[in-house]
Amino acid sequence: MPDVFKAGRIMKGKKIIWVDDEIDLLRSHIIFLEEKGFTVKGVSSGSEAIETLKSERYDIMLLDETMPGKSGLETLQEIKELDPNIPVIMITKNEAEDLMNNAIGMKIDDYLLKPINPLQIYSAAKRILDSHRIQETAISKDYLQVYQKVRREISGDTDWDMWCDIHLELSGWDLEFDRFSDTGLEQTHNDLRKECNAEFGRYIERQYREWLGSDTGPAMSNDVIKKFVFPHLNAKKNIYFIVIDCMRYDQWLAIEDLIAPYFQVERDHYCAILPTATPYARNSIFAGLLPVEIERRLPKYWMERSKDEYSKNRFEQQLLEAHLASAGMADTSIKYMKIYNIDEANGVRKQVDSYRSIPFVVMVFNFLDILAHGRSQSDILQEIAPTESAYRSLMRSWFSHSALFEILQKISRQDAVVVVTTDHGAILGQRASLVHGNRDTSTNLRYKFGDNLNGDDKQALLIKKPVEYGLPSEGPSKNYIIAKENFYFVYPTNFHEYEKQFQGTFQHGGISLEEMVVPCMTLTSKT
Repeated sequence: MPDVFKAGRIMKGKKIIWVDDEIDLLRSHIIFLEEKGFTVKGVSSGSEAIETLKSERYDIMLLDETMPGKSGLETLQEIKELDPNIPVIMITKNEAEDLMNNAIGMKIDDYLLKPINPLQIYSAAKRILDSHRIQETAISKDYLQVYQKVRREISGDTDWDMWCDIHLELSGWDLEFDRFSDTGLEQTHNDLRKECNAEFGRYIERQYREWLGSDTGPAMSNDVIKKFVFPHLNAKKNIYFIVIDCMRYDQWLAIEDLIAPYFQVERDHYCAILPTATPYARNSIFAGLLPVEIERRLPKYWMERSKDEYSKNRFEQQLLEAHLASAGMADTSIKYMKIYNIDEANGVRKQVDSYRSIPFVVMVFNFLDILAHGRSQSDILQEIAPTESAYRSLMRSWFSHSALFEILQKISRQDAVVVVTTDHGAILGQRASLVHGNRDTSTNLRYKFGDNLNGDDKQALLIKKPVEYGLPSEGPSKNYIIAKENFYFVYPTNFHEYEKQFQGTFQHGGISLEEMVVPCMTLTSKT
């Protein structure tokens, strides 16, 4: 097919205004662009361009820098006030750096040096006007290759490292589909994630018990401080250990570019223990122990059956101090802070410069966990963040304006290492699973513990011997049930009412890539 027809489909109806005091000498260039499908209007001065734009809209402007009367930069300033969104390609024979900086500072979209040929202009205009469609087409092609590769991998022998690679790759694609929302592949991507989680659940059932207490499995919650923090303390480096509760890998990727100007980011990850919930996973992080070990060695700090959710993690500092003591670091000076609200965060922001002399500073931020729970109870929050994509956007918006971001910027000016992690991720609950238990059964949606629990083993993992999973067992009838994939538990009583209430809410505690493969990033300052 001739270029003119290919270009015409892409560029048909796109209008260029070309501003040049020698516009009459550019007739051959204009004819070339018109043959490529553009409509081109030539004007010979900045004033004429401004008057034209007051009455007619154009898709792109070609702007000569050197003109009598209004210069190109003067014209550009007035044009941006009139139509701040019009793309501008500046054309000049002046290579002065200050001119180029001024033009870029005024948000031109491209910069061409004279002498120019028509193909240069066409390429620049096409790149600006059609880049999104071109990238979208390329992304669709690339994703289909990834889709086929991932499906091959999950149908074979997949180990922990491969599952992590798959999850990280899919998380990156989550963000790509945020940028390009019209590919038509979103449902395919969601179906692939669902298929992966089904296979991942079977993998966890086979492997999880073998990992506990062995050196052959991945780093788990109880290994985090030993693996990612102790080496820096042993090297006499000051370290900030920041735990952002309930943060998924895709949510970290959504903010990483904001952090990159201040820190070198070393990506890593670990496996959150089961249940992937704060009372288990975060206590395990700070204690360096599995829940059954905490319950046996430090029973006064184990509060699994407390009716008060807050009290279940009330002793994180004490667990951390016990952990340091067992590692021969009892004399390490620490500062521990748990941050629930903006006032507490602002207090830390104001004081963070004074922490320079403290070897080990720990901050726990609960914003995302509060948001996840609050979203399930608030129609407004569900409307603001109805999808995982919108939830990532909300996470980025919060972080970019948060005291935490300012705290990190201040830390970047200190001689310190920052380890940022989370205790578990979350998943969007989509399918109700029937569970049977007595009135003393815990109320969580993705996991439950109690006596003689039962459910569908295709939808949930039933743990009859908790100790094998590193969990406490006070008696022979106590067991746990943990949801797989995107299921959530509902009792037979009022099943449909609760099914409707909790469908589409973010939940944690279960078995999924989103909940178990979690980020642990080491940040070192660029300054």
